[in-house]
Amino acid sequence: MNHRSAYALLLLTTVLWGGNAIAGKWAAGHISPMTLVFLRWVVATAIMLPLGWRTFIQDWPLVRRHIVLLTLLGAGGFTLFNAIFYVALNYTTAINVSIEQAGMPILIIVGNFLFFRLRAGWMQLVGVVLTVGGVVLTASHGDPRQLLKLDLNFGDAIMLIAIVLYSGYSIALRLKPPIQWQTLMLVLCAAALVTSIPFLAWETAAGKAVFPDTTGWAIVLYTALGASVISQAAYIRGNELIGANRAGLFINLVPIFGTLFSILLLGETFHGYHAVALALVFGGIWLAEHGGRRHAAAIQANKTQIR
Repeated sequence: MNHRSAYALLLLTTVLWGGNAIAGKWAAGHISPMTLVFLRWVVATAIMLPLGWRTFIQDWPLVRRHIVLLTLLGAGGFTLFNAIFYVALNYTTAINVSIEQAGMPILIIVGNFLFFRLRAGWMQLVGVVLTVGGVVLTASHGDPRQLLKLDLNFGDAIMLIAIVLYSGYSIALRLKPPIQWQTLMLVLCAAALVTSIPFLAWETAAGKAVFPDTTGWAIVLYTALGASVISQAAYIRGNELIGANRAGLFINLVPIFGTLFSILLLGETFHGYHAVALALVFGGIWLAEHGGRRHAAAIQANKTQIR
């Protein structure tokens, strides 16, 4: 039953991250990008403090022993990914970013093989291809030929760095110490807060900082509670239950949910290719999961025989 719990958690994660894309669209003029990143982690840390302070004290010996790893996880997966994501969108299009993010599951599978010799079954690989196809269909508005017209630029180059960072974060979660989830989230949020300060300083020095108005604060609260605390805790737990290879595949639901929310909340039109894209992504995840469970069962059976 662990896999069913993981599915629910990862679906919740991608729904909240899809909503984060809408929040990012609304943020323009209400709060500047690096100010949003900084305040997002200020509020997230404030939320986690009363929830995680006692467990932090209990887990402190393990936290101290692994403080470098935990700091790198918070900096790379929480702060740097979001900061680069916002900057990249100033130079490239949302279409490019959506397609580039579809490479995360592939990088996670490759990274797990290179560093931990974890192999993916053929059904998982086919599932990855199908989900990438769904993202491409969504991003190209139903006409993949349009991708040939895309211009690659500085924004695309740094977005690739962000993708490598989050893929590395997903892979490295298997190295985290056995601390309680409240402690983990508090430490990661605090690390993200500290490492976001230089980005805020840069934006302020450049005269580009925009302090939030009422709408801006609503966006901060959503990104802090929904797109940070709840979604990150759910993603971490999903990784624990089914592993990074299988959990990472769900990331390709983010542009799908983002598109659906744009239709529902921003009045954009629903087209037939959206339905096809949904079928491809969900079908790819189902196929990969079916293969992933069989692959995991086979490995467990082999271990049992060896014993």
